[in-house]
Amino acid sequence: MTDRLDLVAPELRAALEFFPEIDFSAGIEPYRGNMFGAERPPLPPELLAVGYEERMIPGHPGDPDVRILIYTPPGTATGPRPAVLEIHGGGFVIGNADMGDAGNRALSLQLGCVVVSVDYRLAPETVWPGALHDCYAGLTWLHDNASTLGVDPARIAIAGGSAGGGHAAALAIYARDQKGPPICFQLLDFPMLDDRTCSAADPHPYCGDFGWTAAMNHYGWRALLGTEPGGPDVPEAAAPARTRDLAGLPPAYIMVGALDLFLEEDLEYARRLTRVGVPVELHVIPGAYHGFGLAQDAPQTKQAIRWRVDALIRALGVKVA
Repeated sequence: MTDRLDLVAPELRAALEFFPEIDFSAGIEPYRGNMFGAERPPLPPELLAVGYEERMIPGHPGDPDVRILIYTPPGTATGPRPAVLEIHGGGFVIGNADMGDAGNRALSLQLGCVVVSVDYRLAPETVWPGALHDCYAGLTWLHDNASTLGVDPARIAIAGGSAGGGHAAALAIYARDQKGPPICFQLLDFPMLDDRTCSAADPHPYCGDFGWTAAMNHYGWRALLGTEPGGPDVPEAAAPARTRDLAGLPPAYIMVGALDLFLEEDLEYARRLTRVGVPVELHVIPGAYHGFGLAQDAPQTKQAIRWRVDALIRALGVKVA
């Protein structure tokens, strides 16, 4: 492993010590809480000034209600605001909407936008398409209540990282196919897109050693699908990378680390989007592993944050001073 560690950017190595050792074979309950074992630091006053509301909204027909968190920037708006529907990560099996609280407050404040975070149902208790339906319920509710929220329905973006990025990509496809609410932009950070990575005959020799491993990936996909990933019985709609027709999807931003297990599936997805005329902004971070953002002070993390914020500013038509 020492030689693999040498591939990690020096600025990102120290953060690896804080990654929890995850073994899903022993069950997922130990990881359903705060995996990093520390309380979140107090929020600074400027983030506390961002409005916060927790609501339950109607789910997909026949499904339970969906919990959402709503963040609204302080001050009086001079017109309808843009909005971002945020979908949290966690390998399909862990995490919740609350884990992005500080980031969603910061995004709302920085862009002057409304952020809605969806607390979708997790696998394996809920298999596909349960989480997708929850995310679509969140999108539909946001669009239908745009006037009440002070949101411009033509400027709604979706965003997510890791499994949240996979859910966001799937949501864009589903909304297109259902002729549902328009999405102006999809922001996908190191998205989890392809169950076939679990069964690749020739896996990337340098990806997946840190942050999110092949074994963890297999568990997450197996839990979501309710069947073995990579096989011919997996529905096309269950994994964005399996979708044959990607035409007509919203412009996309894709960012991934060069050592991330998802590197090749993300590169391929970006390539396929461009082949059907979907605008794509693609960034590959040298020496970065899955979840490298834990190294908050690293220049790579700060650069990635600037890239994603700048992409949203352009996509949402935000005027900045």
